[in-house]
Amino acid sequence: MAIAGDDYSKFECSKEEKDKLVGEVMRYVLFKTHQNSGGPIKREELTQIVTKNYRNRNLPAAVISEAMERFSSIFGYELKELQRCRPSSIAQPRSSQSNVAEARSYILISQLPADLYKKYVEDVTMTHLTGLAFVVISIVHLTGGKISEENLWHHLKRLGLHDSDENHPDFGNMKQALETLVQQRYLQKDKIVSPEGSTVFYELAERSLDGNVNGKIKEYISQIVKGDNPSEEVE
Repeated sequence: MAIAGDDYSKFECSKEEKDKLVGEVMRYVLFKTHQNSGGPIKREELTQIVTKNYRNRNLPAAVISEAMERFSSIFGYELKELQRCRPSSIAQPRSSQSNVAEARSYILISQLPADLYKKYVEDVTMTHLTGLAFVVISIVHLTGGKISEENLWHHLKRLGLHDSDENHPDFGNMKQALETLVQQRYLQKDKIVSPEGSTVFYELAERSLDGNVNGKIKEYISQIVKGDNPSEEVE
């Protein structure tokens, strides 16, 4: 819930200063979302926008909260918080509150109905990457959420997608296209070293594990098994 202007006095911040901070956070989110092809933005980055001139420890959370409300009411976007996943090979220590905060990140998700989004907002030049994301996530999902790099490329090669291809007509450099899915946090990449050598694994990351996306993946796979024609896409 947004905080009334008078209530910002407890943060030693006027309504005008608060509005300026909210605007700066929103501009940064829009810029980084475009720059990183929709990849997550760390909470720490947004916090630093506020703390560079204001020291109250509770002010960043209030500014980010109001930015969320404005994205929804003005732009029709949800500024969705993600909790960063760790590779399964890394032991999960008992997290402190500060570690949890550092692990938070945000993405913008359209709140428009799918038909309106496709008609008025969707960037048709990026739909091929959305399709690739859906295929790769489905493969990893079917292998239990984790797959070796070698095995993943084995499945992709059956679809005509080769790791050696640097000039694919749709995806360009295939290795970089896969790396983009890691940067966008659909996948996470982990190297495991053993006496036999090192092996790279891909796992589902927080964006793929989100309830909305995960539900669409399961529906997509179910339709494939039934022989239907799936039409839903990853956000």
